[in-house]
Amino acid sequence: MVCRIVVLISGSGSNLQALIDKLDRQYGEIVAVLSNRPDAYGLERARRAGINTLVLDHKDYADRESFERAMIARLDEVAPDLLILAGFMRILTTEFVSHFQGRLLNIHPSLLPKYKGLHTHKRALEAGDSEHGATVHFVTEELDGGPLVVQARVPVIPGDTPESLAERVQHQEHVLYPLTMNLFASGRLRLIDGRACLDNKPLGASGIEPERID
Repeated sequence: MVCRIVVLISGSGSNLQALIDKLDRQYGEIVAVLSNRPDAYGLERARRAGINTLVLDHKDYADRESFERAMIARLDEVAPDLLILAGFMRILTTEFVSHFQGRLLNIHPSLLPKYKGLHTHKRALEAGDSEHGATVHFVTEELDGGPLVVQARVPVIPGDTPESLAERVQHQEHVLYPLTMNLFASGRLRLIDGRACLDNKPLGASGIEPERID
């Protein structure tokens, strides 16, 4: 049975494009792309790939809770097996996360648990870090705090700016996210008893190294 995937976006959709390009169609299908911004360029990427698009503008709702209830209702109509947050710039409520528990993945531009939240590249440079990176994790109620799946590390080079560092990290994101999507779609990756598991074996605190995946 093919895994039904929905990608949630707010912006240009560069990670979405990587997901579209590298999807293993033996196991998964991106059945819809949902955006909370009607002008998100990622919607055009989805249309070009023949993927159904959904738009729910959060500005049309009185508060976060009513917006997310509308989003839950729309997503339930699509019946996703997996939701992928790809630059979806909204903090999700407990109600939403609980509804899709075990089916929510996010990518964050830092080596979690370092630098949760925003401006991660700037913060890494200001701290004088020698390396930086990206992390894919399951989503829980804690912001950027769910069980880690996989990380990629990049060196911080003398003279780096937040922009140059972000570019190299994003290149790694485009490798990590499709890898994780395909592992979930194939049934190898799951959230079991609150822990990320590969082939039914719990992962360590740092997740898995991409080169270790056969």
